[in-house]
Amino acid sequence: MRGFEIVSFFKDEGINLPQRKTRASAGYDLEAAEDVVLQPGEVKLIPTGVKAFMEEDEVLLIYLRSSLAVKRGLLLANGVGVVDADYYDNPENEGHIMVPLYNPQKQPVIIKKGERIAQGIFTKYLKTDDDQAAAARTGGFGSTGQ
Repeated sequence: MRGFEIVSFFKDEGINLPQRKTRASAGYDLEAAEDVVLQPGEVKLIPTGVKAFMEEDEVLLIYLRSSLAVKRGLLLANGVGVVDADYYDNPENEGHIMVPLYNPQKQPVIIKKGERIAQGIFTKYLKTDDDQAAAARTGGFGSTGQ
């Protein structure tokens, strides 16, 4: 099973669950959950208002929509986002997917609520034969690197 849900904080805020736009689309479009202004040189986490659930051997990869890069000059600050299966419903932020955008422009860029900012692609991954990962997730965004 895999899919998306709205996080509690945004439950009554008119958030749309991510959708694919065509039969051959790989990615589910993620929208901004609120208006955001990105100042020149700024990196900001853009809330989506959604979380993703998936099987233990799956991951949701987050990519910037090409229209934001080409038409607006924005970059995904971490290149590709990785949402692990155990990020869902974590105690720190309920698994809220945030998109880290970087504005290298010399002028502010405004992101409007409902604007499609990224796309998520679910995929399976493999583990090594001697994999030893046994720890449970203890936090939210960026917690596995601590």
